[in-house]
Amino acid sequence: MMNFGNMSGWGMGFWWIGGAIMMAFLIWFLYSLINNADSNNRFRSDSAREILSKRYARGEISKEEYNRILSELQ
Repeated sequence: MMNFGNMSGWGMGFWWIGGAIMMAFLIWFLYSLINNADSNNRFRSDSAREILSKRYARGEISKEEYNRILSELQ
């Protein structure tokens, strides 16, 4: 009579490999999630030219003010 409940040999090895792969994937996923959150919020700052361009695009400043401030930045 065959005993299929015995998990020794190759069967047990595959479970260990699968578990290790899943654990590595989980660690990588959490690391990338935390790393992207930090880089997008804390460490990203727009340059003065980008801020100036955005203000001009929204209509907060006129073309003359934009050109004057841009020349001062250079």
